[in-house]
Amino acid sequence: MAGFQKIIILLVVILVAILVLVFSMNNQMAVSLNFLFFETQPRGVAVWLILGFVFGILLGVILTLMATVRVSVSRRQLRKRLDKAEKALEQNKTPEDRAI
Repeated sequence: MAGFQKIIILLVVILVAILVLVFSMNNQMAVSLNFLFFETQPRGVAVWLILGFVFGILLGVILTLMATVRVSVSRRQLRKRLDKAEKALEQNKTPEDRAI
């Protein structure tokens, strides 16, 4: 089963690479991007779109990592509070409560 998944993934990667190649070959008109204080050198439309796509992926990964770290820190703090509360509850139990 793992071999079949690797083959499927390889085929998808090859298909995406072919689509990117066809897209870049059909969109070779050079354009420059004008920002507030500077203007880029003219590059193909496909280059700008692929760079934007890659930048978006990187930004998404960074934001996801930040959210994951925040959740794990919060989870660790909540686990510590729960352990402390359980210990305090265990200490406050009467001998009759412990028998149950």
